[in-house]
Amino acid sequence: MEEIQGTLITADRLAADFRQLGVQEGMTLLLHSSLKSLGQWVAGGPVAVILALEQVLGEEGTLVMPTQSSDLTDPSGWSRPPVPEAWWPEIREHMPAYDPDLTPIRGMGIIPDCFRKQRGVRRSSHPIDSFAAWGKHRDVIIDSHGLEYAFGERSPLARIYELGGSVLLLGVDHGNNTSLHLAEHRADYAGKQEVIAGAPMLVDGVRQWVEFSDYNWNSDDFAQLGADFDKETGRIAKGFIAASAAQLVPQREIVDYGVKWLERRRR
Repeated sequence: MEEIQGTLITADRLAADFRQLGVQEGMTLLLHSSLKSLGQWVAGGPVAVILALEQVLGEEGTLVMPTQSSDLTDPSGWSRPPVPEAWWPEIREHMPAYDPDLTPIRGMGIIPDCFRKQRGVRRSSHPIDSFAAWGKHRDVIIDSHGLEYAFGERSPLARIYELGGSVLLLGVDHGNNTSLHLAEHRADYAGKQEVIAGAPMLVDGVRQWVEFSDYNWNSDDFAQLGADFDKETGRIAKGFIAASAAQLVPQREIVDYGVKWLERRRR
């Protein structure tokens, strides 16, 4: 029998590591994650991560994750892979409407995909840029999500900001830090581009292709923004959760910093 190498990671071990990093009972926490970064042997996989965080946050805490569904975007913008232009009208006509319970996420990882199905978790109504939440402030965060400007003032990100929440980057960097889109929304710079987005939705029980205003969100410089915030403020707690490099970030502080940073750097 081949000998298994590595360390077994349990939910209790994860909970201890989260506490060591600075996650506390009662926090409002937005998680961006990579399960594979934790190591090869996580007993329970994504379920262990979710339960460990909920254990640490407790009844007064709130856990939030991004559950974006970019498969429902307008086909004219698809590039991985692109589809023939002749197909676009038929896709818009026949693509199934967004359903918080049924529509899969894309590119967010297995932890939020598991989390969105947990009893007690609710997913917001935005057809493309939804979030899922559990805990004390779940409904405040989820119910506010407006259709236009998905990461703006009517988004879960703005509610997390008001609640003084934190961002946990677990095996990912600030390129995945969705909260910086709230800074992007608030920043004033010449190159900001408004676009018309579209997605299939149920309107009064009837499937429709709905168009709405949004921004051409761009995260290309977020990694540098996060690095500069860390260097200038020292306000990011760093450590390891099992084998995963992790960062615990005060969301309001990095958003406020990001507004000024983007206004200086972007043209």
